[in-house]
Amino acid sequence: MNIAVNQDRSGKLRALLSDHAVCLPGAINALSARLIEREGFEAMYLSGAVLANSVGGVPDVGLMTLTEAREHAARIASVTSIPILMDADTGYGGPDNAARTVRELESVGVSAIHLEDQEFPKRCGHLEGKKLVPEHEMCEKIAAAAAAKTSPDFLILARTDARGVTGYDDAVRRAHLYLQAGADGVFPEALQSREEFARFAKDVPTILLANMTEFGKTPMLTVEEFGAIGYRIIIFPVTLQRIAMKAMEGDETLSDGELSRGGVRREHGSLSRTLPEAHRARGLPADDHTAPRGDAAAGGDRPDGQAAGGRRGADGALRGAKACGDTAGLSVAGAQRQGREVQRPRV
Repeated sequence: MNIAVNQDRSGKLRALLSDHAVCLPGAINALSARLIEREGFEAMYLSGAVLANSVGGVPDVGLMTLTEAREHAARIASVTSIPILMDADTGYGGPDNAARTVRELESVGVSAIHLEDQEFPKRCGHLEGKKLVPEHEMCEKIAAAAAAKTSPDFLILARTDARGVTGYDDAVRRAHLYLQAGADGVFPEALQSREEFARFAKDVPTILLANMTEFGKTPMLTVEEFGAIGYRIIIFPVTLQRIAMKAMEGDETLSDGELSRGGVRREHGSLSRTLPEAHRARGLPADDHTAPRGDAAAGGDRPDGQAAGGRRGADGALRGAKACGDTAGLSVAGAQRQGREVQRPRV
């Protein structure tokens, strides 16, 4: 991918974060990534849990490799134009591995990553039994990653899991050390109340990320609420995967053997249009692979009358959140208010 294009994405993300809180839905694959961009979101997230679950079919316990992460990111970046923040787990090794992780992911179009201070093999941040590396090891990894980036706008966020292991005060202490080592911002994982989030924002004034994963330790707040207390990046890492899994699991197509009786009728209420069908409905060629990214890249009007690249998050009126029935920011609570459910994680 063109280096200038990659750097433009990173610069775009920096500009967004300097202006307002940004909502980043987690893409499952390239198709869902195109949907996220088409619905008007300004940036997207690539979750390590989704990479493990949907790409590898395995639990999120450090089983995936940098090669697999790079391929996943490359497919998504090649069909979208909005900035991409990617979960880089522990950097796939030591400082040299973290540096290579930055080079590889930046080269395929990723705009930002976060690295975490867990021991390998790592665990989901909202599970018990996590262990932390010594802070000096994490600082060496961050310094190596920061030195490896090509664009000065490429963001490196330091995730600390200290809150659930050694406590809040250690999370703050580590955050400051990581910023001194070269991190551009901090991802405090698994804070447990709105008050704790607000306190952390005062104790660590930098670019901050809030993780809105369902069924975790963190309360579900809106993008607007997070923005008001100082957070600029709000990710919904697994929401779309959980909704998709629940829809497939609960649909009679699979449970009642409808496929074996001749397939699903075209008018079936649970069917969604494929991209070619959606393109035709919008007056675009069925094989136009640049159309979804062209709208946003050009900065022009969308065929449905919505301005491309519009501001998201500050007023909570997120157009794309309709994917899960919530107009306040992709929260599971919104989906449940609409009488829908999301899939609880089994891995």
